[in-house]
Amino acid sequence: MLSIVIPVYNEEESLVKLHEEISEVAKENEYDIEIIFVDDGSSDTSWSIVEQLAAEDSRIGGIQFRRNFGKAAALDAAFSRAKGEIVMTLDADLQDDPKEIPRFLAKMDEGLDVVSGWKKVRHDPWHKVLPSRVFNWMVSRLTGVVLHDHNCGMKCYRREIFNEVRLYGELHRFVPVLADGRGYKVGELVIEHRAREFGKSKYGLNRFIKGFLDLLTVKFLTGYGRRPQHILGTVGLLLFGIGLFMLTWLAGHWAYDRLFVELEANWIHLHQSPLLIYALGALLMGGQLLSVGMVAELFIANHEPVQHEYSIKTELEKGTAEKVCATEKEDDEPAEPTETA
Repeated sequence: MLSIVIPVYNEEESLVKLHEEISEVAKENEYDIEIIFVDDGSSDTSWSIVEQLAAEDSRIGGIQFRRNFGKAAALDAAFSRAKGEIVMTLDADLQDDPKEIPRFLAKMDEGLDVVSGWKKVRHDPWHKVLPSRVFNWMVSRLTGVVLHDHNCGMKCYRREIFNEVRLYGELHRFVPVLADGRGYKVGELVIEHRAREFGKSKYGLNRFIKGFLDLLTVKFLTGYGRRPQHILGTVGLLLFGIGLFMLTWLAGHWAYDRLFVELEANWIHLHQSPLLIYALGALLMGGQLLSVGMVAELFIANHEPVQHEYSIKTELEKGTAEKVCATEKEDDEPAEPTETA
């Protein structure tokens, strides 16, 4: 089964047409599908339309939030209820073309676990396209997962990914990065991006500010989620070493002046040196980072992790290999001749 997840926020004009397009694709390709609409606190009649569609089509399910909780929460709620082995996400504004679904599934058949859409030709205003391209470049550079369009809402996943990747905040755009950190194979696919027919974009400038902060979170989780002292302790030791070096230099300079410089006017006075403040600041900051890193390590060591540090692709149970070898040996032995009367 293919599960199609569609977050909805004030998209009453486009839902019926989107359902018709998905149904047409499923019929042409003989797909066994389910469609999960998640109403993320819409203030229009979106939920009423979802209820109507569900009454007419048994393949449709719906989730209605009490208020707007964000796209990540909407996707997380749908992923926990999806029954398909493959999960497809697309936006409800009709800018994602359902006719691309067969191409996504064909790409998944190449051995990929995540396929992200790439809106190579976009039909959005320049003040949205330019920051998005800068953001995508920055994410690719910092995480090592090179995708041209991390923000694209049209993506395809294997269902088991969400047993290991937890969504919250604004982390929905970083699922490929989080999946790559768990060892899953990630790729992308150039798709057609259609101009918006109804409504207006729900994202503003704060989307990129939150996205940058979430990028720092993802970088920390994928690189140092199980070993926070490696990053905090490294920075802490560096600052502590710099502060100690500056204090040692100041102490040596002070002792040299008292022993070898006759004029008191040329002596260094520690309370008047800005370097002393910098040295103490570096020492304090370094000590704090080391302490925070140690507390984080103690927390991880004494609390059962939500997920393991590793991700298993295939597991061979004990005795399976022996059974396989025995079966092959029996097949290789010549059959005994049968007695004839």
